[in-house]
Amino acid sequence: MVLAPLGIMVMIWALGGRLRWPKEMIWGLIALVYVAAFSLQFVLPAGNPAPWAIFGGMAALVGAYAFGLARLKARVAPEPVATTPQGTFRDAELERYARHIVLRELGGPGQKKLKNAKVLVIGAGGLGSPVLMYLAAAGVGTIGVIDDDTVDHSNLQRQVIHRDEAIDTPKVHSAAAVMRALNPYIEVRPYQRRLTADLAKELFVDYDVIMDGTDNFETRYLGNAAAVALGKPYISGALAQWEGQLSVFDPARGGPCYQCIFPEAPAAGLAPSCSEAGVVAPLPGIIGTMMALEAVKLITGAGHILRGEMLIYDGLYGETRKIKLATRADCPICQNRAA
Repeated sequence: MVLAPLGIMVMIWALGGRLRWPKEMIWGLIALVYVAAFSLQFVLPAGNPAPWAIFGGMAALVGAYAFGLARLKARVAPEPVATTPQGTFRDAELERYARHIVLRELGGPGQKKLKNAKVLVIGAGGLGSPVLMYLAAAGVGTIGVIDDDTVDHSNLQRQVIHRDEAIDTPKVHSAAAVMRALNPYIEVRPYQRRLTADLAKELFVDYDVIMDGTDNFETRYLGNAAAVALGKPYISGALAQWEGQLSVFDPARGGPCYQCIFPEAPAAGLAPSCSEAGVVAPLPGIIGTMMALEAVKLITGAGHILRGEMLIYDGLYGETRKIKLATRADCPICQNRAA
């Protein structure tokens, strides 16, 4: 007598699961069979309600426990999922940036900062080439590049982002194509125009870091003034034959600006351009890569920033030195801003 109702209950459970009946319906039918079997124990001459009462009590305890557990889970608010404005990392990105993520100073949070960062590079030439390539490789989410020049045969000796087939094409588009091929998970914004004062104010506001890879003082002063006005860090590098230098100019965070250190452009002939004095091919790569490293540190907060310092590298003799830089009290750019 006991086994028959239990067999019916098991059949209802199995059949209901196979046919995908609602759980309320399955448990309702099982309860109906139980009530009928329990009631019959009082009517039949050989009935024994005790086993059924024990079975029902145990089932009630299990059901009460499951119900209470479900209520507790429902009351616990789920933790918010960490997201970024540009979305979460794809599996391929996690593998791509694995060597960054295992670095104690960067890790996942640092890589996410890089993904959310926006960096503008002025110039897609000797310094701009390694800067752009390593920013793209590092996973900086948005990279802007502004330059009005086209690729020339003489550029290819040191401007490694450009290819022979890109000769006579705009540098910004040549650079953008290589960057997108290098890392399809970033956004590249090419601006094929010359930087002007009005354009700088309009353009810089959209970026977190400004990087100067130009070869003329006019553009450096212009870029510095706009960056100071907007409180943006200005990473600048320069080259001359076998020697290069770089610094992070950031008055908004306690450092001097570019014009504090170079109040006036040198007289004609004292600072010849690369086309006039020449430059050894690997030197732009060395200085440009250091500039990209400063940008990565600046964005992620890792290490010591070259703020208030200038790093000078002499490639001919393999010597590196740093000098301290100080704010100039009569600087017309950053002191006016502070006032």
